[in-house]
Amino acid sequence: MALFVPCYIDQLYPGVAWAALELLERQGVEVHVPAEQACCGQPWLNAGAARASLSLGASFRERFGDQVPVVCPSGSCAAALRRQLARSGAGGPRVFELCEFLVDVVGVERLPASFPHRVALHQSCHALRELGLGAPSELGGGESGRESPALTLLRQVDGLSLVELERSDECCGFGGTFCVKEAGVSTRMGEDRLADFERAGAEVVTSMDMSCLMHLSGLARRQGRPLAFLHIAQVLAGGGLGGAARAPAPEPAA
Repeated sequence: MALFVPCYIDQLYPGVAWAALELLERQGVEVHVPAEQACCGQPWLNAGAARASLSLGASFRERFGDQVPVVCPSGSCAAALRRQLARSGAGGPRVFELCEFLVDVVGVERLPASFPHRVALHQSCHALRELGLGAPSELGGGESGRESPALTLLRQVDGLSLVELERSDECCGFGGTFCVKEAGVSTRMGEDRLADFERAGAEVVTSMDMSCLMHLSGLARRQGRPLAFLHIAQVLAGGGLGGAARAPAPEPAA
């Protein structure tokens, strides 16, 4: 299989890519990482500029070919790639989100990892609602659909305690350019998520999308909320909190 590394992970959170690579290789998967990868085209697609993204779709096909399964540690980028390939007639099912690939293709039933912390899973909108990796609460959730592959894998980690959220699949407010165009609304939505994590007693917040965690960790850092944020690949690899984005504890009042 081939590993697709999203732009923002490559530039801002390279440890996530290394964790994904390590996680896959531990399961005996032979991983190829093509050089000179290009953007998945999500910014253009989200802005309605589908035609402008065509060259990126062509670049993806050139780098990754048409047959090999492609795994991406980002639900939103995986969703964008599936749309790109479907529009070009090349098909999209060969692109998998990381947890989806580990559960549905590799069939992982036990992870040799330990993470003794209270963890909240933020289920990103693209993975949940566009890729179908879970059962959205607005559609009834639970028994009517599949369990999120992320939850399936987190349950396999020794020492990890999953906390129960009041609103398990609410949007964080990031939404790509939405957080720029509607900064006030985006901030309030993010604050609602942080409050839910804290009420549940979470120490660590994880997600299939580092973009959501980037938004949430930025809010938490500015507000002095004592939460750590790790991509799910880092949690499943059992790497500890060393690579976490963590907000400092509030300074005591003078």
